[in-house]
Amino acid sequence: MTEQHTPNLPHLVLTGTAHTELYTSVLSGGTTHKHPVRDRQQHGQFLLAKLERIKEEAEEVGREQTAFGIDSGNGIYLQFESAPDFELKLESLESVRDGIELVAVKLVDRRMLATCFVPEGKLDHFFKAFNDYLEKETEKKGKPVNQPLVDSISDMRKAVVDALWTDDTTLFPVDDEEIWWEVWLRVGSDREAFTSFFREHAQKLGLELGREIKFPERTVVAAKGTKAQIARSVTLLNCIAELRRAKETADFFTTMGTVEQFKWIDDALRLIEPPAKDSPAVCLLDTGVNNGHPLLAVGLDPGDMDAYEPTWGVTDHKGHGTEMAGLALYGDLTEMLATRDPIQLAHRLESVKVLPPFGENRPDLYGAITEEAVARAEVFAPFRRRVLNLAISTNGKDQGKPSSWSAAIDKLSSGYDDDERRLVVVAAGNTAFENRHLYPDSNMTDCVQDPGQSWNALTIGAFTEKCSINEAEYPAWQPVASYGDLSPCSCTSMDWEGGWPAKPDLVMEGGNMATNPETGLADHIDTLDILTTGRNFTTKPLVTTGDTSAATALVSRMAAIIQAHYPALWPETVRALLIHSADWTPAMMDRFKNGKRDGIRNLLKYCGYGVPDLDRAIWSARNSLTMIAQDSLQPYDKEKSNFKTKDMHIHSIPWPVQVLQDLGETYVEMRVTLSYFIEPNPARRGWTRRYRYASHGLRFDVKTPEENLEQFRQRINRAAHDEEMDIKSKSDAKRWDIGPDLRGLGSVHSDRWRGTAAELAARGYMAVYPVIGWWRERHHLDRWNKRARYALVISISTPEENVDLYTTVQNMISPVVEVAI
Repeated sequence: MTEQHTPNLPHLVLTGTAHTELYTSVLSGGTTHKHPVRDRQQHGQFLLAKLERIKEEAEEVGREQTAFGIDSGNGIYLQFESAPDFELKLESLESVRDGIELVAVKLVDRRMLATCFVPEGKLDHFFKAFNDYLEKETEKKGKPVNQPLVDSISDMRKAVVDALWTDDTTLFPVDDEEIWWEVWLRVGSDREAFTSFFREHAQKLGLELGREIKFPERTVVAAKGTKAQIARSVTLLNCIAELRRAKETADFFTTMGTVEQFKWIDDALRLIEPPAKDSPAVCLLDTGVNNGHPLLAVGLDPGDMDAYEPTWGVTDHKGHGTEMAGLALYGDLTEMLATRDPIQLAHRLESVKVLPPFGENRPDLYGAITEEAVARAEVFAPFRRRVLNLAISTNGKDQGKPSSWSAAIDKLSSGYDDDERRLVVVAAGNTAFENRHLYPDSNMTDCVQDPGQSWNALTIGAFTEKCSINEAEYPAWQPVASYGDLSPCSCTSMDWEGGWPAKPDLVMEGGNMATNPETGLADHIDTLDILTTGRNFTTKPLVTTGDTSAATALVSRMAAIIQAHYPALWPETVRALLIHSADWTPAMMDRFKNGKRDGIRNLLKYCGYGVPDLDRAIWSARNSLTMIAQDSLQPYDKEKSNFKTKDMHIHSIPWPVQVLQDLGETYVEMRVTLSYFIEPNPARRGWTRRYRYASHGLRFDVKTPEENLEQFRQRINRAAHDEEMDIKSKSDAKRWDIGPDLRGLGSVHSDRWRGTAAELAARGYMAVYPVIGWWRERHHLDRWNKRARYALVISISTPEENVDLYTTVQNMISPVVEVAI
């Protein structure tokens, strides 16, 4: 169908609105580390005695390593344990000068466990720290030297294999169980030498090795073996930082019965105008596509099809890829087949097969497979704009923590390796089919699946507006979900630990289910599913599908249409527009009424920012104006030997002051969305301050009517410091739907302010400023002086239809930015 949008005013793309200012903290000093009260002499002597025994064990390990043929880089792993409900002073455990590296941190029974690699001969570092604690006092306060570090340590021991296990404890294998492991290697001073060393010696220990992924401070290698083999590797090889279980893919793919006839397709084909050669594409990383289907042949050329393993072929062996192709190209075919209007396709398809036709991929590194698949698509069409669609997930227990797969997607989308940003749209994953009659409780407890926790990817859940049941065919059957609520299939992040982004980001139609009155169980029926293209198109050209994979394909289609309308927009900006256009349905908001902030927090974990609207994502109106700014700043800098926060941007937005003042007490809304891509550092070392996952963070704020510009600057400087020190920010948070503290999670931040037009008239300045990230804290990785791109989207709307905000602002922009449509 032709995309008809009314009114059709293009968004205004702003240039030159940002003024760069140096960030200057208004406060100094750091947080005070809390530690248990200790008897100094007793505690210090206890730790020294433990360290003496560990030294003897280290000497024995050194002899084993030499006997195995390893005569350099020897050392041991040392595990430190905190008291219950206290934290170790992690930064003080590590010593770059002595080669002591913190490799893994986890919480077990309210105790923090931290594991360090200690090179041969460097245990003296801790002997000195403990002796100084016993014998010396600080000059200023007369406290024991190293007290925060030493008092935080309740116990320590030579680490064994389970000390490096940072995955869910229930996934740890039994003694003789042979599994695929994710082995996270230290990189040392020579990454390739470390990796080659591990590959050479691990094979001698009987491990089968697979693919690898590179991250800033880690290389991840897949290895198949038993716990005993891995334990031997930990003892002898000195290069393993942490261990996780490689995950197997979950199969969500269903093929439903024929619901339409070939003649409908023939009618539609007469109306379809194929996409132009330079159109953007949705690249499907799936089971392949049968592009012989007449509806798909017009949008998917044979030259745009490939496979991760060439021997697999490029056609669809399962059905899922072909089903997603129909949705990604046309949307729900029920709507497309019903139209008699011309259908101008603004985007095309690509396909890279990532699942084998027989059996399954071994539970290796799916991040490496994803990287290779994307590289194949880009080799065939290096200059094509594309949206990457990934509707395959694993049922891991990451609880929001990054995995090797989700981090690989963050690395890929951020352009870490090649400076090319990419928009990746991934499925949130589906709830257990057999429990969907327990809706919505099953949605609350089934967590978003790997790689849906990716910070940079758009993670898509499912909602539904399909509630119609043929009572003659299904007497007494009832829809599981009510109109506008979450689909029974959609996973949430309700049970995730705090501090990680709320996922999904958006929800889209994923179909509904119906309750069978005889069994009480939920089941699929055609009227509650989505119509799409079928794999066996000669006999079943149209089939039904659903779940979060279908929702993901529909959002990918939206993203490609936005790219076609605005070719100059970055992937970060397309993501911003989709989230900026989204809203919660009444059914979603009715579910969470337990206090404003708690309700909003639960809404974000349940359905993200809600349902995107393609019209709002593409078009402005006279009384509903959207402005877009794309810019970059340098978050951090070096001053002598100190690494500090550097730039913040103050945007002077072309603001319709007079129009808003004339509206006076009229109710208006302002929405702001900030989107940027982070570079990941997924090593599990506590993710606090020095060991942040994200390379950098950005935040936005808006001047209040009560502030002058200088007061606004001072508040922004304080807000950046407060976040770093984990202090609740002070601003006009009550006027925002989400508020600065809650909206600060992840790498996309969107919020809506509501008030009078007179109040909004005095808010024409916006700040974008940096907060802490590993670019600054891990400065030895030499990325501290990188610039960070961001997209800032601002909308002003009023219900007064006769008000022209758009023209007023358009006339203020000089020169007016021409927007390609």
